[in-house]
Formats: sequence, structure tokens, C-alpha cells
Amino acid sequence: MCCHVLHISSQDYLGATSSDITRHFRNADPDLHPFERAREYQRALKAVKLEKIFAKPFVKALEGHTDSVKCMAIARRMVGSSPDWWNQTGSCDGELRLWDMSAASAMPGMLTNMSLLLRQYLRCGASVSKAHEGFVRGVTLSPDGRKAFSCGDDKAAKMWSIKPKACVISEEAEAVYNMAYIPGAIDHHWQKPMFVTVGDTVDVWDYNRSTPLSSFEWGCERVITGRFNPAEPCLLASTAVDRSIGLYDLRGNSAIRKVLLKLRSNGICWNPMRPMSFTVANEDCSLYSFDMRKLSAAMYRHWDHVMAVLDVDYAPNGQEFVSASYDNTVRLWNCSSQRSKEVYHGKRMQRVLCCHFTPDGRFVLSGSEDTNVRVWKAKADQKLGVSTPREKRAEAYRETLKQKFARMPEIARIKRHRHVPKMIKSIGNKRRIMREAKQRKETNRKKHSKPGTVVHEPMKKRPIIKELE
Repeated sequence: MCCHVLHISSQDYLGATSSDITRHFRNADPDLHPFERAREYQRALKAVKLEKIFAKPFVKALEGHTDSVKCMAIARRMVGSSPDWWNQTGSCDGELRLWDMSAASAMPGMLTNMSLLLRQYLRCGASVSKAHEGFVRGVTLSPDGRKAFSCGDDKAAKMWSIKPKACVISEEAEAVYNMAYIPGAIDHHWQKPMFVTVGDTVDVWDYNRSTPLSSFEWGCERVITGRFNPAEPCLLASTAVDRSIGLYDLRGNSAIRKVLLKLRSNGICWNPMRPMSFTVANEDCSLYSFDMRKLSAAMYRHWDHVMAVLDVDYAPNGQEFVSASYDNTVRLWNCSSQRSKEVYHGKRMQRVLCCHFTPDGRFVLSGSEDTNVRVWKAKADQKLGVSTPREKRAEAYRETLKQKFARMPEIARIKRHRHVPKMIKSIGNKRRIMREAKQRKETNRKKHSKPGTVVHEPMKKRPIIKELE
């Protein structure tokens, strides 16, 4: 006779003799713990709350300019083995300033109070009060940081010499490059000794020539900005007032492609790690990321600003970028995300005209109409200074938990929430109501019309680009 009952052998847990220790089975494997996921969820919830509590992104405001900070530039690589770097800014009264940022690049293991050191030693290294007559429209630095270039309303681009160790800029320009138009922006090549100025035409200059090496004109009244590609030395991108984005090839001395957006783009920046991709800052409060191999549609649309976006710059790792807007805010984005991950603003901060990542990717710089250059942390809750190995492991564990439970409703809500000024909140709500009303109207038109008379086109698939051959 067979009985279907549970049978446990006593040999599995009893010893061979009466003097042996009895074996007790305990589940010590955390992967098999019945409440392990619940415990991890509570830790992730605590981690995302701590991130909000310790979020203090502002470091210091660099004072000294007497007019709006129009543009800024940072050397793309360090000089030799020195970790020092500096920031060059130009204002609307024609002044150039060179800021000594060496304290921000000091080795963390050598500092006891990094935040205090940053506030005390970030300073202006040198200045040129009348570098240009009128506005300074653009500034840039050579890749090694030893030469500075600027352009202004006096229809000239100037080359300045920088002494790296002393952080001093020459009082007199080494060379002056005259042109027939007021330049709107300037950018230096990533490897070669040449730079580009844009205005009525797109001109490429060499250090030792008073006339341009190449000049491009493509049926537009004025070009706003131009940037060299970081990987392809002969590729150049620009935006113009006719709402176009143009690509130029220096080898064939010709234009390649041109596309039109609904509104004009005020800034453009190439991704340093994905040199086929670039992002433009547009007047419609959005940023658009493109792949130059397929310009018929944007890869991503980044929308959180409520006013025109004026400038954009990528981090050295190519995973995130920063944008400056007319709505008095600075926003940080993941390169593949539609919504911003951080928004920085201040009570006294006015319209932000320019922004830049530091070479180490740990800080963000912004220049605004209130004459200040502000230094922000790229990660709002990041600790400045020495971190013990235990703190580093704990931080890595918290980041892993936040990524694991990122789609949980409560954690996603806390992580997404940002405190913004009342003006931005009200404008954002109005734009959301208008967007929902437009979608509702189209849905009703399709619902109450004859079949086939109204074709519904989703918002994400609507064309924003018109490509020109």
C-alpha cells in the first residue's frame, strides 16, 4: 500500500551518533529571502529622498563683470600634466575676463574641505577692459589653452596670449583679423591652428593669414553660430536666422546638407563621444538632437524649458548636456531623455545667455544678464572633498537601487519633482493646457467626421523639419 505523504529522512538533520551536533537549516541566501525585494524598495525610497535632502548644487557666483555675460569658453584639454584650467568670459561692454578655476580641479584626496576651498579661491585671474568696441559676441580657446580668441561689434576677431601658470592674459592682442561684417560667434578647431567666424558668411581663418582660408555663403541673411566637428577635421555645422541648420565640408570647399526647422536655432553643439550626433537649442523652448546621417527627422526632442533656449554644451563623457534659457534657468539632460533631470535657478539670476561644462565634467558654469558667472555642481547631491571607501560603496549601492526601482510610481514621482519659480510653473501649466486642448480638439474632429476625411497624426510623428538638397 502506498501513501502519498511527506516523508523527511532523519539522517538529513540528525548526526550519526547521539553526541553529534544537530544540523539546523537556515536560509542565509539574500536572493531567497522572502522580504528581500521589500527591503530593497524601502532602501531605494530612502536613497531618493536623501538625494533631495542633500541637493545643494550652487557653489559660487563669480563677480566682476559690469554688464551681461554674453559668452564663455574653456580649454578642451589640459596643458601638459597640469590639472589647472581656466574659464574665459566676454560681456556686453567689451570686457574679457579670465577666471582661475584651479581649485576646482585639485585632487580630492589632498583637500579636507573642498566646498570651502572652492568658495575662497575661485577668482578672476586677469581682465582686458576694452577688448572690443561694443558687445563681445563670441570667445574660444585653443585646445591647449595657450591662445584665446574673441570677436565683437567692431568687426574684428582678435587673438590673445595666455600664460597658463600665472593665469594671465595679454593686454594687447597678438593679431587682429578684420572682416566686413559683425561676427556672431567664433569657434576653434579641435586639432589644427584655425578658427571659424560666422556672420554674413561662414569664414575659416588661419593664425598667420589676414584673409579667410575658406568662405561659405548659402542664401541666408545671417549665420548665428558655427561649430567644428570633434572627430572629422573638415566638417563644420552652423545655424542661421532663416531657421536652417547647415553642414559644410572644408575639403571640397562646399556646403553639404541643409534643413529647415519651424523656428530658428540659437546654439549648436556636437557630441564629443558620438561625433555624428549634435544638439541644437531652438526658439520653440525645445532642444533637438540629430544624427547627421539622417537629418530628415530628429532623434530626440528635449522639452522642459518654457522660453527660448539660447545655448547648449555637452559634457566630456557625451552622456549628458546642459542648456541655458531665456526663462532664467539652467537645465541638465541625459542625451537620450526627453525631460530634464535637473533644473538650476536662483532668486537673483536673470536670463541665462551661455553655459558650459568643465573639462572634468564635475561642474557647470553659467553666465547671465545679472553680470555673474555661476558655478554649479553637475550632480546636485554630490559630496565635494574626500570620500572614504565605505562612502563610495554606499553611494554606488544607492545608485544601483535607484536604477533598479526607477519605474516604481512613488520613487519616480519623488525623483521627477522639482521646485521651480512661480513664473515657470504657471507658464508650464498654460503650455500643458494648450497642448491637451489641441489634442482633444483633433480627437473630437476625427470622432465626429466622416471616416477617412480627417487623418490623425500623433504629436511625436509630426514633421518639424524640411530638408533641402
